[in-house]
Amino acid sequence: MKARVLSGIQPTGSPHIGNYLGALKNWATIQYDYESIYCIVDLHAITVYQDPAELRARILELAGMLLAIGIDPQHSSLVVQSSIPEHAELAWMLTCVTPVSWLERMTQYKAKTEAQASSDSAGGGATSVSDGLLQYPVLMAADILLYQAGIVPVGDDQRQHLELARDIAQRFNSLYGQELFVMPETRLPTVGSRIMGLDDPEKKMSKSTAGWAHAISLLDQPGTIRKKLKRATTDSNPAVDFATMGAGVKNLLAIHQAFTGWDDAAMKTHFEGMRYGDLKKTVAESVVAAVEPIQQRYAEITADPAYIAQVLQQGAERVTPLARDTVEKVKRCMGLYTR
Repeated sequence: MKARVLSGIQPTGSPHIGNYLGALKNWATIQYDYESIYCIVDLHAITVYQDPAELRARILELAGMLLAIGIDPQHSSLVVQSSIPEHAELAWMLTCVTPVSWLERMTQYKAKTEAQASSDSAGGGATSVSDGLLQYPVLMAADILLYQAGIVPVGDDQRQHLELARDIAQRFNSLYGQELFVMPETRLPTVGSRIMGLDDPEKKMSKSTAGWAHAISLLDQPGTIRKKLKRATTDSNPAVDFATMGAGVKNLLAIHQAFTGWDDAAMKTHFEGMRYGDLKKTVAESVVAAVEPIQQRYAEITADPAYIAQVLQQGAERVTPLARDTVEKVKRCMGLYTR
């Protein structure tokens, strides 16, 4: 039997080239080598307020984009998290065996708590982060453990959450004396796994970061892509210098290499000494060439909403028996009522 792989993405904002190069492209590449489950994690999205109508639309748009980038519903299960209630059910049971101290040490939780506190102070308010944000890693653990996924291809920023999922699984197995959960491991792509913001190459490209020129959406038109890259941060050198280049130039080269597959030798031969205007034009053309076929396929897929709904229904039907089996086993271990 093939190993089972699981990964997820939130339906917030528009997927950008960082998402594609860091995760989505890899999903499409590995799907035939594993039993693949790809999840649109809308329950994670509501840890902060989402406009209901916009969230529903984003879920379907994201499903269309995942199909457009190459997720094959004949080989992979594409599912919406909230359509399978066992995600939330298992998350509650795992919450009950997870120490609060484990959650409070999560880097992303601390960062968002500090950011919220700073925002409240500046605005004179007195709100706090939701309990959902604290419990976010437990829900992520439930997503993984629900399907007994052995491989979870996450980015570096999610590695700590994956380690927590392993800790929770080990604690549950130890408390109840059974090796019920598979220990998940991570697999990372080797090129383009961390694309940085065009306006701030010290920060990872993000859907939630404001700023028109921060990220390149997979749906940006060629003219927009060229304009954004023209404004991208570089460094104080007049041209590409591989010995002294700054973070912005490294990021542009990483984008080009990830899209084209050029090796390091080819990159250095082609770009060494190239002036930044020409560098940005070259990178722009490599991005445009890669995203245009995706956009064409996306337009075809989203023109048929019934097809997207069918794919999501089939995905849910395929994985629901796995989810129910895990939840029933956990209930029996914990002494809960089962039918």
